[in-house]
Amino acid sequence: MEPDIISILNCLPRAAILLGRDYRILAANDRYRSTYGFTDQPRRHKCHEVSHKNAVPCDMAGEECPLRESLETGENTQVLHIHHTPRGEEYVNVEMWPVKNAGGEVEYFIEQMHPSDAGSTTSDETRMVGTSAAFQAMLSLVERVAPSEANAMLLGESGTGKEMVSQTIHRLSPRSQMPFVPVECTGLPEALFESELFGYVKGAFTGATADKPGLVAAAEGGTLFLDEVGDIPLADQVKLLRLLETRRYRQVGSSHWQEADFRLICATNKNLAQMVAYGTFREDLYYRLNVFEIELPPLRERSEDLELLIETILARLGASRVRFTNATIDALTAYDFPGNIRELRNIVERSVLLADDGVVHPNHLPRQCRAAAEAPPRRAAIDEFDEIVPLDELEQRYLGQVFARFDGSRKELADKLGLSERVLYRKLASLRAPG
Repeated sequence: MEPDIISILNCLPRAAILLGRDYRILAANDRYRSTYGFTDQPRRHKCHEVSHKNAVPCDMAGEECPLRESLETGENTQVLHIHHTPRGEEYVNVEMWPVKNAGGEVEYFIEQMHPSDAGSTTSDETRMVGTSAAFQAMLSLVERVAPSEANAMLLGESGTGKEMVSQTIHRLSPRSQMPFVPVECTGLPEALFESELFGYVKGAFTGATADKPGLVAAAEGGTLFLDEVGDIPLADQVKLLRLLETRRYRQVGSSHWQEADFRLICATNKNLAQMVAYGTFREDLYYRLNVFEIELPPLRERSEDLELLIETILARLGASRVRFTNATIDALTAYDFPGNIRELRNIVERSVLLADDGVVHPNHLPRQCRAAAEAPPRRAAIDEFDEIVPLDELEQRYLGQVFARFDGSRKELADKLGLSERVLYRKLASLRAPG
């Protein structure tokens, strides 16, 4: 029977395995074996042992488990995971299909996997990078909405990377070969909004000496990105609403209607729902725009991504040989980054200019970052076991002591502690969280 199962799996377009309810791999197709370097007999391994190098299922290791969810619901499940591959850790989209027996009970699962091109777990000059739980949650939503035509609304503080997320959605969409047109709504005064968006014809107003197509026409067939959509004047919001409802527009000074074909992505750092309540943003437009909401996490919630982001920024600056010391990383990790990734990029660029020997020390950081470095530690070291404390508190004390005196990289520390880098990052983030 098994050769027939493998033949069926080989008909699938992506890497796929057959799983039992106990997570054990019963069969694997050729694409799975070649993609993930899987050469052993399948029945010797469980899926989490191969994909995550974990001894326990994903839901017991702090991650979503598609098999567990599919078993409980009896429905197909899709998640975004970081898998171990011969090329290192990679983002992978995992689809789980339950297979029911004649009695209607789930007996097997088919797991199909394909690499994600939305983000990267290593330094990358073109893709978003990160491994933190907050970043993964955001990236998973990007993967969900990108192939669709749904309007996407990006919410987040200034500097969290909303334009890069919008570009990623466009790049992964069926419209990727067509234009991506960003529009900075903050810089469009009320008098110019209509003419910039829809264009105008010759003679429409003083100074209109020739026809000029608008930004909607420039985005034809592609993606229109309205950044800081909350800054669109109330009087102009109805014009945008009419465009979205009819998919038609007229150039200023023209009586001819034109068809509009674009995918819309919006972004804002404002609370649009609150603006609706205050009467400063149209409710009908709000619901037109806010079809699929994605919240971008602030950098202070992504502390485990800090080193990877710095490495990526250095590469983009052409300064890959510059090194940040552990003490410098510690200072930056303790800092809140009100300007988020944009502020981090500025800090890195400034530090590179100050580091004459190619090594960035805490004294190369801006004053506000140095203040965080000079603050007293929040956790005391364990000098002796003179009290009984909860085990999680004991672990935090020990981790704080070890991290403070360890001179190697975080990867080396994770290896010595018998943890994955991701687990160590989570624990360090918890260690620095205010008590």
